[in-house]
Amino acid sequence: MAELTGRASGCSRGKGGSMHMYKKGFFGGNGIVGAQVPVGAGLALSSKYKGDGGVCIALYGDGAANQGQIFEAYNIAKLWHLPCIFVCENNGYGMGTSVDRASASVDYYTRGDYVPGIWVDGMDIVNVKEAMKFAINYCSSGNGPLVMDAATYRYSGHSMSDPGTSYRTREEIQEVRQTRDPIMLFKEKIVSSGLVTAEELKKIDGEVRKEVDEATKTAKMDKEIPLEELATDVYYNPIQKDIRGVSPDHKFTHQRLSTPFNAH
Repeated sequence: MAELTGRASGCSRGKGGSMHMYKKGFFGGNGIVGAQVPVGAGLALSSKYKGDGGVCIALYGDGAANQGQIFEAYNIAKLWHLPCIFVCENNGYGMGTSVDRASASVDYYTRGDYVPGIWVDGMDIVNVKEAMKFAINYCSSGNGPLVMDAATYRYSGHSMSDPGTSYRTREEIQEVRQTRDPIMLFKEKIVSSGLVTAEELKKIDGEVRKEVDEATKTAKMDKEIPLEELATDVYYNPIQKDIRGVSPDHKFTHQRLSTPFNAH
C-alpha cells in the first residue's frame, strides 16, 4: 500500500508505484507492454544456470499476447529448455479492445506453437491451483517451458482513465459477478463441503478489512522521499555519477542507499 501511494516505506521506496514492485523472488512488472515476458525467460535461465530448481512464472494479458517479444521469449525458452511458465491472463479485453477484434486466434494456449500449452478456468481457484501445480512440476522436471491460458475477467476498467463501460455493457459485468466470481464460487464450494462455516468466513473478512485499513492508514501517514532521492540506486555500480534531470542542465548525483538482494 505504501508503494502504491508513493511513500518511503514502500518496497521500492515509492518510486516504482504499481508497475515496479520488487522483492526477493518477485521482479515486478514493466512499463512496456509485454516486456516482462522476455525478462521472465532470463530469470528462468538464471535458475537453470544456478541449478536452484526454480521456475519462473511470467504473466501477461491478452492485450500483450500479440507482442513480438513474447514469441521471441517462447523461442529461446524452448530452445534452451528454460523452466518458465508463460501465463496469459485472458480477461477478454486489452484495454478497450475485445480479443476477437485484436487476435486472429484467441486460443492463447496454442500460440506457443512448439511450446505446449494448457487452458485454465482462471475464475476457479482450485482449477488454477491444480493447473499451476502441474505446470511447476512439468517445467522443473527438465521439460522446458509451458504456456498457460487463464480465462478470467475484470470488473473495473483497465486503468483510472478507463470507466470500463464504453466497450461492454453493465449487464455483462453484472452477469459475470453473479455467475463466475471466483471468491463467491470458492466460498460456496468450501461451505457446502463442510470445510468452513459462514461465521468463520465472516470473521476472516473482518480481519482482512482491518488489515487493509491499517495498511492504508500507515501509508497515508508515511512521508514521501525527497527530490534528491530520485537519483538513488538507479545503478548498482555506476561509472558516471551524474544523472540527468528534467533538462540537460538539471542534474542529480547518483547515490547508493541500499544493496540489491541480487548483487554479484
